[in-house]
Amino acid sequence: MTLAIILVVAAILSLALIVGLAVSRTLQLSVRSNLAGQIEPIDVEAFRNLINVADDAFLRESLAPKQFRAVRRARLRATAAYVSQAGRNAVVLVHIGQAALTSSDLRTQQAAQELVNDALLVRRNATFALLRIYAAFAWPNSVLPAHAIAERYEHLSGSAMLLGRLQNPAVSVRLAARLQ
Repeated sequence: MTLAIILVVAAILSLALIVGLAVSRTLQLSVRSNLAGQIEPIDVEAFRNLINVADDAFLRESLAPKQFRAVRRARLRATAAYVSQAGRNAVVLVHIGQAALTSSDLRTQQAAQELVNDALLVRRNATFALLRIYAAFAWPNSVLPAHAIAERYEHLSGSAMLLGRLQNPAVSVRLAARLQ
């Protein structure tokens, strides 16, 4: 019995170590002269439509179970792509915020600290959301955990805009794509 407990604890610790290493390696983004250019805008409205619970309920009622699982898995893949991009953008914003922390302007330092905190939170939440999304591939009827990512990403976008306006009012950082 104790051997089984030891093996389970060792497996959990190993998994935590692997996830920690993966997250830390993605945070070690190669530093380029134009960090803001590395940000890929996300269509937040399309992302919100994709994770809409009412749409899932409608699809579940309208489609045969086999068709629903196929559609749900396709939606899960698209959701994973959005969440992954939000995580990558958050890594870039951590670096932008860390660079701005050295500013002599107090408002810029405060905005940079808020940006770093928000970006780290989005990155952490994106990592856990991806784990839950990939688990949902096995159980397509489960609830998606990506609602918090969309809300936190919009808040992160506001933090990035504030820092961008403080540093350079003529140029802003675009995190959300808008339909024309």
